[in-house]
Amino acid sequence: MHKDPLALLPEILLLLGAVAALLAGSFLPRRRQWAARAGAAAALAASLAAAVFSAPGEDRTVYAGTYALDGATDAVRVIVPAAALTVLALASGRVRGDRRETEFCVLVLLGSLGTVLLAGASDLLLLAVAYLLASIPLYALAGWGRDARGAEAALKLYLLGVLLGITMLLGTAVLYGLGGATDYAALADGLPGAPGAALAVGTVALLAGPLFKAGAVPVHFWVPDAASGATVPAAAFLTTVPKIGALVALYRVLTVLPEQALEWRMLLAVLAVATMTLGNLAAFAQTDPLRLLGYSTISQAGYLLMAVAVAGRAEALRSLLLYLAAYAVTNLGAFAVAAALPGSRTLEAYRGLGRRRPLLAAALTVCLLGLVGTPPTAVFMGKLTVFSATWDGGMAWLTAVAAVNTVASLFYYLRWIAPALSISRPGPPPQDAGAPGGGGERKGERAATVEPERWAAGTAVAAASATLVLGAGAGWVLGFLSDTLVR
Repeated sequence: MHKDPLALLPEILLLLGAVAALLAGSFLPRRRQWAARAGAAAALAASLAAAVFSAPGEDRTVYAGTYALDGATDAVRVIVPAAALTVLALASGRVRGDRRETEFCVLVLLGSLGTVLLAGASDLLLLAVAYLLASIPLYALAGWGRDARGAEAALKLYLLGVLLGITMLLGTAVLYGLGGATDYAALADGLPGAPGAALAVGTVALLAGPLFKAGAVPVHFWVPDAASGATVPAAAFLTTVPKIGALVALYRVLTVLPEQALEWRMLLAVLAVATMTLGNLAAFAQTDPLRLLGYSTISQAGYLLMAVAVAGRAEALRSLLLYLAAYAVTNLGAFAVAAALPGSRTLEAYRGLGRRRPLLAAALTVCLLGLVGTPPTAVFMGKLTVFSATWDGGMAWLTAVAAVNTVASLFYYLRWIAPALSISRPGPPPQDAGAPGGGGERKGERAATVEPERWAAGTAVAAASATLVLGAGAGWVLGFLSDTLVR
C-alpha cells in the first residue's frame, strides 16, 4: 500500500481549512466572523497553490490504488478551489455579518473537498464516500438562508440526493459482485466476462449518483429549484462546482466498463441530447433570471456529457477539462451579476442596466454570450474542442444536435441581454420583481436604479475578464492538460 500523505496535500489543506474555520467561528462574535471567512479563503488559496506545485509530478495511484493522481485530478484540484474562491468573493456582501457566515464558508470548503475526491476516486467505495461528502454539505448550503424557498430547495435536493445515493450504492454492490473487486484496475479485468444484463443494471445504478451531481437528465429536477430558492451565492456553488467532480468521475468510471458487453457510449449520447434539449426548451419561458440560469446549467451539462460519451478517444479528456474550467468561470460570472443585484428577480427588472452600470451590463453580456459559446470566450473554445472530439469519436450526429441546441439557446440569453442593454430609461418596477426568498432581496427593485453590492459586482467583472483571457489562451492551457488516466 502506497501511503504518501503529502500526495494529498491539496485535499488535506481543504479539510484543515474547514476544521479551522469551524472552530474559529464557534468562538468569534458575529462582528468578527469575517476572520473565519478569511481563513477559508486562505485555505482555498493554499490548496490551489499546492495543486499547481504538485501538478508536474508523475501519474500514479496512492493508497492501494484507490485514489488517482493524474492529469484529470490535477486539473480539478486547480479548478475547484479557484471556483470556490470566486463563490466566497461574490458572497461577501450577502454573508458579511450574518450569524451563519462561518457555516457558509465551512460548507463551501467541505463541498469542494468532496468534489475533488469525486474526480480522483479510483475505487467504487471511495467514489461512494466522495459522493456523500460532496452532497451532504450542499443540502445545508441550499437551505442556508433559512427561508421558505430555501427550505423547499434543500428538501428537494436532500430527498433526491439520498435516493440516488442509495441507488449508487446498489450499483456499487452489483459491480463488486460481477468484477470481484472495487478498485478500477481490477474491475477492468473482471467485468468483461460478466453477464450483460447484470452489468447494465449495475452500471445504470452506479451512474445515477454522478449524473445527479452533474444536474443531467433524468435526475435534474432539483437544479432550477435550487438556483432560484437558495441564496444566490449558494446557488452559484450548487450549480457549478459539483459538476466538475461529477463529470470527471463519470469519465473515469466509464473507461473501466467493457464496450463489448454494454453500449454505454450510446446511453451517454442519448442522455446528452435529452439534457441539452430539455434545459434549453425549459429556459425559453423563464422570467426569473435565476431559474433561467438553473435551466442553462442543465443544458451545459448536456454539452459536457458529449465528451464523456467519447471517453477514452483522442482529445476527449482534455476537451472536457478545458470546458469545465471555462464553464466554471463563466457561469459564476453570470451568478455574480445576479448577486450584485439580488432584488432584481425578473428579466424586465434589468432594463436600463447599461445606462447606469455599464461595467456590470458588459460583464453580464460577456458571460451570457459566453455560455452560448460566442468567440472569443472560453466556453467557445471549450465547445469547439468538445465538438471536435465528439466528431472524431464517431458521433457526428451528436455534434449536429448540439450545434442546433447552441443556436437555439441564444434566444433565451438574449431575452436577458436585451433589456439590460436597452437605451430606454427604466420605468416603474414590475409587480413581481423581487420575489421573496432569494436572500436579502428588496421588493420592487430595478437593477439600473439600485446600488450594486461591490464585492459581487467586482467578481462579475473579474469573471467576465477571465473568460475572455482564458478563451484567448485556450491553446496554451490545452498544452498543459493531460489526456491520460491512471488506475
